[in-house]
Amino acid sequence: MAKHYIILIFFLLLISSFCKSDDQLTRTKPLTDHDILISKDGDFALGFFSPDSSNKSFYLGIWYHSIPGARTVVWVANRDDPITTPSSAKLAITNGSQMILSSSEGRNIWATTSNIATGGAEAYAVLLNTGNFVLRLPNTTDIWQSFDHPTDTILPTMKFWMNYKAQVIMRLVAWKGPDDPSSGDFSCSGDPSSPGLQWLIWHGTMAYARGTTLNGVSVTSSPYLSNASSVLYVTGVNLGDEFYFMLTVSNGLPLARVTLDYTGVLGFTSWNNHSSSWSVISENPKAPCDLYASCGPFSYCDLTGTAPKCQCLDGFEPNDFNFSRGCRRTLELKCDKQSRFVTLPRMKVPDKFLHIKNRSFDECTAECTGNCSCIAYAYANAGAATDSSRCLVWTGDLVDTGKTVNYGDNLYLRLTVDKKSSAIKIVLPIVACLLLLTCIALVCFCKYRGKRRKKEIEKKMMLEYFSTSNELEGEKTDFPFISFQDILWATNRFADSNLLGQGGFGKVYKGTLEGGNEVAVKRLSKGSGQGTLEFRNEVVLIAKLQHKNLVRLLGCCIHEDEKLLIYEYLPNKSLDAFLFDVARKYELDWSTRFKVIKGIARGLLYLHQDSRLTIIHRDLKASNILLDKEMIPKISDFGMARIFDANQNQANTIRVVGTYGYMSPEYVIGGAFSTKSDTYSFGVLLLEIVSGLKISSPQLIPNFSSLITYVNTVEHLEFLINLPSLFFIYGNSIMISFCWSGMEIMGRQKSN
Repeated sequence: MAKHYIILIFFLLLISSFCKSDDQLTRTKPLTDHDILISKDGDFALGFFSPDSSNKSFYLGIWYHSIPGARTVVWVANRDDPITTPSSAKLAITNGSQMILSSSEGRNIWATTSNIATGGAEAYAVLLNTGNFVLRLPNTTDIWQSFDHPTDTILPTMKFWMNYKAQVIMRLVAWKGPDDPSSGDFSCSGDPSSPGLQWLIWHGTMAYARGTTLNGVSVTSSPYLSNASSVLYVTGVNLGDEFYFMLTVSNGLPLARVTLDYTGVLGFTSWNNHSSSWSVISENPKAPCDLYASCGPFSYCDLTGTAPKCQCLDGFEPNDFNFSRGCRRTLELKCDKQSRFVTLPRMKVPDKFLHIKNRSFDECTAECTGNCSCIAYAYANAGAATDSSRCLVWTGDLVDTGKTVNYGDNLYLRLTVDKKSSAIKIVLPIVACLLLLTCIALVCFCKYRGKRRKKEIEKKMMLEYFSTSNELEGEKTDFPFISFQDILWATNRFADSNLLGQGGFGKVYKGTLEGGNEVAVKRLSKGSGQGTLEFRNEVVLIAKLQHKNLVRLLGCCIHEDEKLLIYEYLPNKSLDAFLFDVARKYELDWSTRFKVIKGIARGLLYLHQDSRLTIIHRDLKASNILLDKEMIPKISDFGMARIFDANQNQANTIRVVGTYGYMSPEYVIGGAFSTKSDTYSFGVLLLEIVSGLKISSPQLIPNFSSLITYVNTVEHLEFLINLPSLFFIYGNSIMISFCWSGMEIMGRQKSN
């Protein structure tokens, strides 16, 4: 049994020696063709691979280990010196802390170089989770890393130096073909002539494509892809003499990379787990016209449409039909004050610029306006610090310009002022504005005329409607009409929040007319007892009666089946809201009650004697007495009122209307009414005001059928004891006088 265990352990050790999958490489454990290093998170692997199925050439490289299917290589060590016999190759760390890839013949195929002194310490190599292969000392000092020597790919957290004073400028070099990792014809790097300001794709030594000019800020972060929990950024960091790009990927986001492919396209891609493929986020060049200077001088590649195409800059026209020779000015540029600058937004600014540092926008503008040879300028500033700004000036042909969708600079282009076009540009807007104003005035005038005509027609119809009243024959009915639309607007379409009260006649709403006047709108219900005749009476009578103790009618409206009356708004509403309310009745002290009694008497006297017409109200009661903010009473609701001739003292009707308890006996029994009918109602109202008791509520006075019976049968003192205590401060004699007055008004004698 022990022998079997020893054999099993031997085979396991033998297999592990052939399939090493650690993430570290040490001096005692070199990497051979059967070995592979895998990062701790499993995303990356390092080892020997063949890019095609022929297996004739092998390379040492790094690829995505977590992506299934075809191997996606991100770094190659010996791209221009392939291994033909992989079994004889190995990667080892020397005693001098140098990594060397060698063949069995002892030929060094590839090796690392470093200027960092190791001090005799023994280095080791580790493949990090970022895909960076690092040669590291025990004190965690990195003496070499693959991120400083990219091939065709930039990975997240890699600093791609476009301008680095301590080293040469980094360069991405594309593969020669899809299965050939050797150095191809295309490369990408920062522009040596303008360090840190722009990058180019090169085809050999010729510029092939160019990116947008950097704005010179200290840190620029642009989000390219995001979901609910993570974001992908491309960050540019400007350290003055040094500048680098870096991809930043938050946790939970797919794998991402920037790759220069063998066709010369610089692509920004991320891994899509759903489709198991690389999704393109952005790429450059985007279209044939986006190739370097393909549109010619003074033209630009318009990338804002569905089909990118060449266009001339403002103030220019094509030299030929295919833009190969660019564009020419429509007016020659002159060095005088007859020039102007037009602003072209969201532009990829031209190449071949002069970079002026530490300038404000005004100073940058002055640099160009004061120089006759300056034909354009651009400015960017990311903050208050002067070293975060950049001013670009052009004095020659404007080449490789583009218009983008959502990024870029404002390009200020110098043009000659066209006096003819300037005059036209001044006159045309003025004429257009005048025509527009004329059209608006005509439309407003027509609307005004139409609205006014409509109101005149409605007014005429309403006058005809009111003129059918025999009682008003010969009277001039001149009072305001208010449109239904204005009433809807004033009452917020009869909103419940504006409801003041309601009764058998309908509802009353508070409203605010145009101009801020507050009104009360009486909306007569279709089923109310107040019909056409009552509506006519109330409109015409109140419009003609002018007295401070009569409610004022401001207007009326008839719209289809709607009949509406618009009164002045009285904030304290009706008398019964105070008089018969358990809490609010004490707000009516005796002086206020006395003022209310006198006001009602004055209003009634005006109706019966002092007005041009003799008016019988026929429905005088507490709910028809309104109170303004100073508690001045105003008689309202003239729907049942009647007009008497000068020599008429009494009239009869078979239709007895009014409120029982307030109507005189002769009116209730025989239908006879006169000024005495209103006087009787006033007597009842007087008793209610003095006593605070409702005429129609006998349950408040036990053993008596009504307030009149109660007052007529009790002794003076006993009656006064039942009145509110606050009345006594004015003396019993005044109280008794008013009670007797009420009884005398109603034609009754107090028994002794």
